Amino acid sequence: MKKITFLLYTTTILTAIFLISACGSDAPTDQNTDGPVLSGDDEIDQVSQRLSQDPNNAELYALRAEIFYEKNSYDQAIADMTAALSLDSVNIDYHHLLTDIYLDYFRSRLALQTMERAVAIAPEDISSWLKLSEIQLFLKMNQASLASIDKALRIDPQNALAFFFMGKNFEELGDINRAINAFQESSEIDPEMLDTWIKLGQLHASIDGNLAETFYDNAIEVDSSSTIALSAKAEYLWDQDNPEGALELYKTAIRKAPMDEKSYYNAGLVLLELDEMEEAYEHFTMAIENAPLYAAAYYYRGYAAEAMGNNEQAVQDYEHTIRLAPEYVQAREGLNRLK
Repeated sequence: MKKITFLLYTTTILTAIFLISACGSDAPTDQNTDGPVLSGDDEIDQVSQRLSQDPNNAELYALRAEIFYEKNSYDQAIADMTAALSLDSVNIDYHHLLTDIYLDYFRSRLALQTMERAVAIAPEDISSWLKLSEIQLFLKMNQASLASIDKALRIDPQNALAFFFMGKNFEELGDINRAINAFQESSEIDPEMLDTWIKLGQLHASIDGNLAETFYDNAIEVDSSSTIALSAKAEYLWDQDNPEGALELYKTAIRKAPMDEKSYYNAGLVLLELDEMEEAYEHFTMAIENAPLYAAAYYYRGYAAEAMGNNEQAVQDYEHTIRLAPEYVQAREGLNRLK
């Protein structure tokens, strides 16, 4: 059975323009200064009470925005950060916080605009250039991202993260040799950067499988408890027709992180390939227990149940898959076989 990888990118672009008034402007006109608007949340209400006494305090708006952000109340967080920046438009920390909120709220274009403003205000702030380059990389603006990285390296020529983002850009542009060189430079500057070793393993696996395993081992040596590092090497071994080795690493990842649904799911797929249907079924069940909306885990549990002759369970799992993911073609095919 061929291994299947499910990858979903969801990006929502907000068609609005982010405007911040100049430094020194008055507090937002829609702010209620007669008294606080209470939310029922003690932590937020305490800051609101303080704002009612000091409505021109940018730090209080930023503090309340951070609390809203932690509670996933993105619209309120954005409103408060807009207020904070209207009072202190050159505060770089405020720009970074607003950018993080926009990114988590899938407003990547607004995040881009915010960081472009930040680097204009503080062109010597390397963290702003790196964050800008990362957003540009996410938006497939590779040449712009590389230009931002160049600005960062002019400030700090030995910045490992800058070389890591450089490698990611070259990889996306299809220049594998330059990508490897950039990741190699990053690993030499900061040998503890786990993601760099994983990328080196992946790229070397695509051109020379004999060297790849060493880089995966380096990643595991950096953090032997990392499910990301263990799973990366497991996937490599699986691609090298060593499902037994891959299964051992996925099971190690499960022991390290028993709540990680992906490790159970991947182990289940390997077990299907090894024709260990009952054990595969158990692993998909654990993946579902840890992630009840995991449509692919329901489908493959149904597949294992069907292979074991438990058609009733298979039908239930295929139907549940379709409820979670109506376009899941394989689940509909499974239902057609059984019905």
